[in-house]
Amino acid sequence: MGKGLIEGADGKQRCWWCGDDPLYVAYHDDEWAQPVTDDIRLFEKVCLEGFQAGLSWITILRKRENFRKVFAGFDFHKVAKFTEKDVERLLQDEGIIRHRGKIEATINNAQRAIEVVEEFGSLAKYFWSFEPKALAAPKILKDIPADTDISKVLSKDLKKRGFKFVGPTTMYAHMQAMGMVNDHLEGCHMRDEIEKKRNSMQRP
Repeated sequence: MGKGLIEGADGKQRCWWCGDDPLYVAYHDDEWAQPVTDDIRLFEKVCLEGFQAGLSWITILRKRENFRKVFAGFDFHKVAKFTEKDVERLLQDEGIIRHRGKIEATINNAQRAIEVVEEFGSLAKYFWSFEPKALAAPKILKDIPADTDISKVLSKDLKKRGFKFVGPTTMYAHMQAMGMVNDHLEGCHMRDEIEKKRNSMQRP
């Protein structure tokens, strides 16, 4: 298990990482690599990838609804107005990852997101401007990089703009999750569906 495809109880082939946890399988099938152009969801993905650093993604998935509740649905215009009082409130909330640095980074990043929108018109237009050239489908784990030259460029640009918890590895995970790249393995039942959506979508 761990390096290629696994067969689910429904007989479908999937990327190894989702295992058989129903929540993780649903995320694999319904969300991961699906092209995202909605600014609120893009901001949410950036924030949750930052919270995930050092943890497993399933931990974040299990807490995601709580994150959405306490961070105003990840509406960055609202999060940007959070104060130290909100930070203290969030640090007491057992429903999320209680990490002061990551909480403060989310508020900071909301403020920076507003600046990006003012400059580019939308977060989607900004992020999708970093879309790399499509590559051949990965066949096993070792074919999928932890980061890429483009994720390093994106990370560097975000840091220059004042964003935090946006390292190259985190940003490549973000690119995978939002569909800028399709890293479903060759033979995964979602691979071709994602490719069709990516090929037919209208870029921001």
